[in-house]
Amino acid sequence: MDAIRCIGLKKDYGDFSLYLDKLVVPQGSIVGLIGENGAGKSTTIRLLLSLAIADAGSIELFGEAVDRLTVRHRDVVGFVMEDAWPSAYLTACQTGKVMQKAYSKWDAARYDDLLDRLGIPREKLFKDFSHGMKMKLVLAIALSHHAKLLILDEPTSSLDPMTRDEILTILMEFTRDEDHTVLISSHIISDLEKICDYITYIHRGRILLSSEKDQLEQVYVIASCTHQQSFDLDPSTVLGRKDSPYGAKVLMRREHVPDFMQKQLFNLEEMMILLAKGGNLR
Repeated sequence: MDAIRCIGLKKDYGDFSLYLDKLVVPQGSIVGLIGENGAGKSTTIRLLLSLAIADAGSIELFGEAVDRLTVRHRDVVGFVMEDAWPSAYLTACQTGKVMQKAYSKWDAARYDDLLDRLGIPREKLFKDFSHGMKMKLVLAIALSHHAKLLILDEPTSSLDPMTRDEILTILMEFTRDEDHTVLISSHIISDLEKICDYITYIHRGRILLSSEKDQLEQVYVIASCTHQQSFDLDPSTVLGRKDSPYGAKVLMRREHVPDFMQKQLFNLEEMMILLAKGGNLR
């Protein structure tokens, strides 16, 4: 079963249009959403959380068609978004008491453990938290009501490397239960490379790539050559290209790479940049 399945999902803002022909998040997996600022990652997440309403298309959660999230879905879906903060004038302890009334499966012991694990002060007002501390508290909430699905928009932004690593560990622990699923967007591509099973790349409101992460390195190659050598390549085999004063880097399918080209270690972030300059791999 898929935890999330979107078909023909469309949202038009006039100056920006999102169209996802097919977005699938398999149950039990961690799926990373990547893309530049304004590509449509946050819009996608807002649609999934009913914070925005699609103009067309369908959304299914665990096989059930969903037009808007209801109270019944609240226990199933945990989320982190910057504009969905708790009350600014509550402490972490007070916030926990509020959430206990909001979620039927609230786990106070789990919440208390996460406050300790993430170094969140219990008696400090939320408004006095740093941005990174706010993100940690919202994540602690999302992880404390036995959700089956976590939808996370930039949860590791503004966090130091040690805290980011701790959060990534917590997310991997969460998906040890095969019923648990994570959809996470991030600009920190190295974080996604560590934990994700699948990668979906959104560019200018469209999905350019959606694949198992481990297959990417098997199928695609980033290679370098001189400018003249790059011009001599069959254009239909060049999926992305970036020029520098010293030569060119190209993205190609492995079977199309000529012997004279120098293959580089696979790098998801560089692939994303090259793909943005190329076309559609799908």
